[in-house]
Amino acid sequence: MPLPMTSRRWLWLFLLVLGGAFAWQLGSWGPLESSEARYSEIGREMLTGRDWLHPRLLGIQHFHKPPLTYWVTAAGLGLFGVNMVGVRLLPVLAVLLQVGLVYALGLLLFGNDRARALAAAVIYGTLPVVLISALNVTTDVYLATLELAAAYGILRYYHDGGQRWLYLFWLGLGLAFLTKGPVGFVLPLMAVAGAYFRVPAAERLGGGARRPFTVHHVLGLALFVLVGLSWYLYLMAENPAFVRYFLYEHTVERFANAATFNRSKPWWFYVLLAPATSLPWAVALVVRAARTPWATVPRLWRNVLIFWVLVPLLFFSLSKSKLLLYVLPIFPGVALLTTYYLGRCTEAVLHRWYVGIVGFFGLLLGILCLLPIFAAVFELGLELHPLVSLWPAIGVVTLVLTLSIWNQVRIAPRLLVGTVIFTVFLLISAKPIMQQNELAFNGSRPLAEFITSQGLQTRPVVVYDQLLPSLAFELGTLPVFLNDGNTSLNRETQFEPGTSWHRYLLYLNQPEAEAPLRQLLAQQPVLLVKGELKPERQWLLQSFTHQEKLGKWVVYW
Repeated sequence: MPLPMTSRRWLWLFLLVLGGAFAWQLGSWGPLESSEARYSEIGREMLTGRDWLHPRLLGIQHFHKPPLTYWVTAAGLGLFGVNMVGVRLLPVLAVLLQVGLVYALGLLLFGNDRARALAAAVIYGTLPVVLISALNVTTDVYLATLELAAAYGILRYYHDGGQRWLYLFWLGLGLAFLTKGPVGFVLPLMAVAGAYFRVPAAERLGGGARRPFTVHHVLGLALFVLVGLSWYLYLMAENPAFVRYFLYEHTVERFANAATFNRSKPWWFYVLLAPATSLPWAVALVVRAARTPWATVPRLWRNVLIFWVLVPLLFFSLSKSKLLLYVLPIFPGVALLTTYYLGRCTEAVLHRWYVGIVGFFGLLLGILCLLPIFAAVFELGLELHPLVSLWPAIGVVTLVLTLSIWNQVRIAPRLLVGTVIFTVFLLISAKPIMQQNELAFNGSRPLAEFITSQGLQTRPVVVYDQLLPSLAFELGTLPVFLNDGNTSLNRETQFEPGTSWHRYLLYLNQPEAEAPLRQLLAQQPVLLVKGELKPERQWLLQSFTHQEKLGKWVVYW
């Protein structure tokens, strides 16, 4: 596919445009509950407390995940300030790096066909699920990046034998293990299986030449142990209870027991949601794969479908604990396969896909234009300024004019450019909606702004029966949380060396909480209640003379 510029320059241009769309108004809304707020606040407390080995959430040690995501978040806050740009910028850069890695993997799998590698990178970078991962801070965005790096490292090593790629593989695995534990092995191992399982020797990467076992394999394994296991071994030596807590409760129990973290979903959750969050490309992949005779597909691409997509999808579907971004590592395979199958199409067939996909993009932008009207008529629970329609309207006009005036004959470039235009305006259009509806999307910046506007920021802040790290991040101080039966407030107090954690968490059903609670109320605090207090807790309101309702929250002072 001839291009006016080299594919590498097109890739850099795409990364620049996509990065600019991500960065625009990146901090215009606060951290959203629960995952993003949790990682934001842990990073802030880590930066403030300078304890890099014991992550703390709201003043109490928190070992749900290994520390790498917390370290990166704290680094972002240290570099760019304690604000949401500091939290969100590094995940955005991680996604841009993923796009580059998909391009590099495409070069390997497509036999150095730069046009197809570029197409795979563009498709991956514009998948809705990838966009969500970039703007929703979790471990998964970093895990996917490190898994991709490890997969590329080992495949590149087998392709041309450079030892540095072997070290990239082991380093990527070690950092992935330090990000989310054993699940970090899934994509790299599947990539190796996909490249070599029953693939004829002549079709393998590197022409099927065997790579001898050398001292570099031993050194690479040592690098993995040093990077990936050092933090675990330190905490195990410090407290043997950590072994069972992390390796059993947060690995085995998380996978096998749906009730452990209240993330139970039906077995078909990913089967439905994975295609839905990769539209419209999922439709193209499924339809073209179904219409392409299996015998005509090279073994390498059959393996990509099986090992990069289907096997991981089955693995995560068997897990009792499910969240959308857990399956983020399958989507590089989705992008590469979509490129492969569409690349087999004639220009006439590809033109039909072009019309359908671009029409779908225009329809979505059109719906965003009408969203303020829909919100008013159907009571969607959103408050939208009419100007919210401006950016998607400009997007529709830009899409139509670009594809009408541009005289590019080939269909593939037109399709990719249309995809980029849609993605840019989708990102720009979504951010004002997020900003205007933070409370509806479980943010608490409006609560913090109200407390500050009333001059109440110097008073103790008390939150009733809800875990609200986003408020702590916005205020820069630790509230006191009253646990009245909400299991999400149960914390890892067994790792606390003393009882100082009582300053941040009181269990109202325990008699010893009554005295500190009355002392707290005597300090004229600010009380935040989501919904209503339980009847037996109504006496708490006797200490307050003012109240203000903000969304589902009531602020008392």
